Amino acid sequence: MKKNVSLKSVKRSKRNECLLARFKISNNFLQVLVDNSEIKIIYVLLDGVGDLPHPDINNKTPLEAAQTPNLDKLAKNGKMGQVISVGKGIAPESDIAVFNMLGYKFQHSDYVGRGVIEAIGIGIDFKDGDLALRGNFATLDDNDVIIDRRAGRQIEKADALGVSQELEDKLKFSSPLSGIVVAPTIGHRVVVRIRDEHPLSANISNTDPAYARIDGMGIAKAVGDFLKIERCLPLDDTDSASLTASLVNEFSEKSLKILKESQVNQNRAKQNKKLLNSILLRDAGNRYPNVEPINEKYSMNFSCIVDMPVEVGISNVLKMHAFSAGGLTDYEEKAKVAAKSMETENAIYVHLKGPDEFGHDGDAIGKMKNIEEIDQRFFGTLLENIDIEKIVVMISADHSTPCINKGHSDHPVPLLISGNKIKNDDSQRFTESDGANGEIGLLEGAQVVNTALEIIKSQK
Repeated sequence: MKKNVSLKSVKRSKRNECLLARFKISNNFLQVLVDNSEIKIIYVLLDGVGDLPHPDINNKTPLEAAQTPNLDKLAKNGKMGQVISVGKGIAPESDIAVFNMLGYKFQHSDYVGRGVIEAIGIGIDFKDGDLALRGNFATLDDNDVIIDRRAGRQIEKADALGVSQELEDKLKFSSPLSGIVVAPTIGHRVVVRIRDEHPLSANISNTDPAYARIDGMGIAKAVGDFLKIERCLPLDDTDSASLTASLVNEFSEKSLKILKESQVNQNRAKQNKKLLNSILLRDAGNRYPNVEPINEKYSMNFSCIVDMPVEVGISNVLKMHAFSAGGLTDYEEKAKVAAKSMETENAIYVHLKGPDEFGHDGDAIGKMKNIEEIDQRFFGTLLENIDIEKIVVMISADHSTPCINKGHSDHPVPLLISGNKIKNDDSQRFTESDGANGEIGLLEGAQVVNTALEIIKSQK
């Protein structure tokens, strides 16, 4: 005899099914946590290492021309692919490229701008409504033509601090309630913060002619000779954007006069050094970022080894613990710290700056030699101090910086995921061509970490 089924019992049954489904989802989620907690990754980004064939090194790329026995060993013990860090046709700046390579794909105006990230990285007093900009000390000739966008690149700290202090002391805006902070960081790099009684806008153009601002991101432009400082323009019709652009232009105009008369520059002229007689500004931002912490995103203990202000800013924003590991070229120390970190961390992100600067300088031979140095001193030391049976080494780049272009490009960069438990795909070397032929295929930067986790889990 068929029993009558009450509406209440049906509802109870459906509720139980929902609870069971939730339990299964929860269990699956917990399993992901467990799985991720057991994974060990050392994730190395070689800044700007990607390149194009160059005549100075027999029409090879610096990676192809370099002698890299340790990178070769890692390539033969893993699988490769390619990455376009931000998007096809976009030659990104390092900040947005690194965010993407860590899994953060910002949607247009959601990104706060490099100026803010670097301000955070060096601890400038910054609040919502302030304007933060990344700047370059640059050298102009008598006709205000930019003859060196980086003023020789290697600038004495005392000189950078000296001209910055002169600007803070002497530059007065038309509005008495507007003020500036000029904070030099490393080499030619500087951060400028402008504060006004009114909230300022990030929706303005750059004065640096080498970079455009598109959808809130800094994009490298193809540039030639005889460039001049560009006028800052508001990019919308708001009073805030108009005010902000006028303050930036006032800063540019008045700083040129102050720097021309600068005591520091007079001394540099006597020593035949390039003058710090201008500041090129880009990547405006006006608010503190609100971003999911990386450890929550991946349910891992994710730390970093970084040096540059923008990298420090990224680590602060993502709430990554940053390990101290010497200076920019202390490669052995960085490798030892990365290896040691695996005792307490699931993953560590290591950013090595070297190759990018040689790319900007158009020095293919220097870039090749720097890659060889990193191979020997960093990767050689790393392999001596880790158990590749337990630890996966990931290697890629934030973007390509072809020497022939002297700037960032949108060309894909190689990606390697290496470890004893990773099935080799016949890759032999960490090069652009090996990446193009690799089993992983072509990824966007924001896919890299999750793809690596999937590969590691699938081959346990």
